[in-house]
Amino acid sequence: MEKFELRTIGVLRMYQGRYWAEIDEQYRLGLDGLEGFSHINVLFWCHLLDSPEQRALCTCKKPYQKAPKSLGVFATRSPARPNPIALTVCEITGIDEKSGRIELAFIDAEDRSPIVDIKPYHPAIDRVREANVPGWCSHWPDWYEDSAVFDWNAEFVNTQ
Repeated sequence: MEKFELRTIGVLRMYQGRYWAEIDEQYRLGLDGLEGFSHINVLFWCHLLDSPEQRALCTCKKPYQKAPKSLGVFATRSPARPNPIALTVCEITGIDEKSGRIELAFIDAEDRSPIVDIKPYHPAIDRVREANVPGWCSHWPDWYEDSAVFDWNAEFVNTQ
């Protein structure tokens, strides 16, 4: 099995309802030109689920109320996967290039999650006009903005 080396470029932070990305000093020049983009794609490492057991998982029990009894991890956004890399779209609310801080409206990550990469969200590249999804998740919101008011908690199977 081939191995690759990843280097973090910063960390995600959450505190009292505020969210931001702290970019390491050596990568802050990479923020040049990001001003003007409303959203970014953030790739981060799910460090709290990085174990040999979690990386060995290829299937998971029914994670969502309307999902089949079992799903492959590649059909989910589960952080437990062979490489615990997560991808999420975030709205930018401010950028301070000097301090390396990107203020975010929200991010579904844990505090201090290592950032693997950031890419600008661009509709010509990241949006698909006619995307299909399986029936078990077809009632989920069509748009990022609608996800904020969608009852995601009702979607997950209670595992407790």
